Amino acid sequence: MSRASDGWQVGPAPGRGLRPRTDGLFELPLHVRRPGRASLASLVLTVVEAEQLHAALCYALGDEAAPEDAPECRKPVRYPGGRQRY
Repeated sequence: MSRASDGWQVGPAPGRGLRPRTDGLFELPLHVRRPGRASLASLVLTVVEAEQLHAALCYALGDEAAPEDAPECRKPVRYPGGRQRY
């Protein structure tokens, strides 16, 4: 969970993962806490927004080694004669 300087915290809601909705959107439940309060909120993304977020996260992670339990898309792929890509 990430923490802001004013005490707010935002992170994935425990036990709830990203899920597709019936309207074609994706929903990521988030746990939002601030001093004295806690609530659930959802980040709702279109397919394009989800792809853009995925690409931005992969770019930001860059050369960071993928953890052993990382989802398959974080596993490095080696291209013949090319550099390692995610």
